[in-house]
Amino acid sequence: MSMEHGPVLTLDDAKRVAAAAQEEALRNHWNVVIAVVDAGGHLLYLQREHHTQFGSVDTAISKAHAAVAFQRPTKASEDAVLSGRLIHLALPGVIPAEGGVPLIRNGIVVGGLGVSGVRSVQDGQIAAAGTAVL
Repeated sequence: MSMEHGPVLTLDDAKRVAAAAQEEALRNHWNVVIAVVDAGGHLLYLQREHHTQFGSVDTAISKAHAAVAFQRPTKASEDAVLSGRLIHLALPGVIPAEGGVPLIRNGIVVGGLGVSGVRSVQDGQIAAAGTAVL
């Protein structure tokens, strides 16, 4: 029995995305955690730069998970909260901070990338560099 599957995010893809994100972080001397999850929001790859606070581990994973669950960057929830739509604070799994982005292949969300460790906008800059290679 053969099952047809859509595009997937491989471990090699996750490592390439993380490496591109890490390049951006290193270029700016930012210590961060980089997390990549699959289409189900399950952790596929994680790296933590030396001296990055351990609290950023769960935050990066949560950002990546939220980007997959809601199929949009976590910045969308950050912007919503900042504009007064506080309902986003009550939605399960929402992280209203930039730095989580869906990873898309052929128009389908195949995973998510989460970055945490510096200011929200900087996390977002690093995440954008990571998605550029996919």
